[in-house]
Amino acid sequence: MKYSLIADDVKLGKDVKVFSFTNLYGCEVGDETKIGTFVEIQKDSKIGSRCKISSHTFICSGVTIGNGCFIGHGVMFINDNYPRSIDEKGTMEEEEDWSGRYVQTTIGNNVSIGSNATILGGITIGDGALIGAGAVVTKDVPSEAIVAGNPARIFKNERENQ
Repeated sequence: MKYSLIADDVKLGKDVKVFSFTNLYGCEVGDETKIGTFVEIQKDSKIGSRCKISSHTFICSGVTIGNGCFIGHGVMFINDNYPRSIDEKGTMEEEEDWSGRYVQTTIGNNVSIGSNATILGGITIGDGALIGAGAVVTKDVPSEAIVAGNPARIFKNERENQ
């Protein structure tokens, strides 16, 4: 893990592989998960077991990812849907300033998220869903659904076909 910053408060499961140039702090990572190069996982995030987090992905505070998930290259998660640089007084915002806007995001088990997708804050993606590359997910995605586009829309829902 040369050139990686893994803070003392990170909880890593068994046989986790972390590649170079990563930044992990205050998060939990389940057994046998692989974390690619140039990935950041922030505090209060949880990654399940046997996941693959591809390079250049950003997982912000408050994201929970289930077991067996694939997260493609350059996937961005958001936890503040109304971000600002400064407060009403013109002072740079600090964590306590935006903490009231902070939202949780939940990714189910066996979800695949394609490269360069953006997942807005407060979203729930159900088990077995497939998010297309470049999708911008602005609302919840049901289990087994296939979504793509900007904004993402459902192309197929496997549960409806059973």
